[in-house]
Amino acid sequence: MKIVFVGTVEFSKNALAKLIDLRANIAGTLTKAKSNFNADFADITDICRRNGIPYKYVTDINLQENTDWIKNLKADIIFCFGFSQILKRDILNITPMGVIGFHPAKLPQNRGRHPIVWPLVLGLRKTASTFFFMDEGVDSGDILSQADIDITYEDDARTLYDKVTETALRQIKEFIPKLQDKSYIRTPQAGSNSNLWRKRTKEDGEIDFRMSSRAIYNLVRALTRPYVGAHLVYGGSEIKVWKVKEVEMDLPNVEYGKVLDIRNNQILVKCFDNAVLLVEHEFGKLPKAGDYIS
Repeated sequence: MKIVFVGTVEFSKNALAKLIDLRANIAGTLTKAKSNFNADFADITDICRRNGIPYKYVTDINLQENTDWIKNLKADIIFCFGFSQILKRDILNITPMGVIGFHPAKLPQNRGRHPIVWPLVLGLRKTASTFFFMDEGVDSGDILSQADIDITYEDDARTLYDKVTETALRQIKEFIPKLQDKSYIRTPQAGSNSNLWRKRTKEDGEIDFRMSSRAIYNLVRALTRPYVGAHLVYGGSEIKVWKVKEVEMDLPNVEYGKVLDIRNNQILVKCFDNAVLLVEHEFGKLPKAGDYIS
């Protein structure tokens, strides 16, 4: 079974390495030289060069020259694992077995954008790793493999990303033989049970101390590395915040955004219901106790 591999993020690199470890026949890869969109961008071409795999940098994968390049590889299937463009019909129909996509959420629910970020922002306790046959819809094709993943209070973007990756690599090991001997099962999605997560905006990443301590905690852990980080505004400047802790405090007469204490470079700030301790941040000059952060 000859595979064309498409990907441009950290997970793509891990998945490609796993496929090579499994001695899968990778006919060629398409990737990007850089990305202004993916905070977890990773260059997969070093793996390709070490293993003698042809690769092609693309900006628009749907251009005719890229379609022709894929056709010339005469592959059986395409794996698209971590790529920020919609594949059009011409590419979806090139290989006889179609295109397998990857979505780290429990389809048919939670289709769409930022499937690592939104579960943490929303405080969900479960997600999933899903491989599916791509069609012209958004994450709507038949499911090939799906595995549930628990989300703990302690999880953040880094740990959840790692959990998803670990789970997905096990799935790849399980379904490759099934694809090779045609024993796999396609499970149609029930579209009536689906919802579509929207694209996150910069404003979605701003800490507002009118929020509850849990909402702030969830926002910060969702956007921490490998992503762009949450931010707050102080003195007219945006300041990144990478880690916070919730602190229970009964201070009903203290306004939100007030700095309560500063110790060891950590800043305690009143929010709507409790307080949050800014543990890891990018303040150059620290505020003083009694100051207000908007």
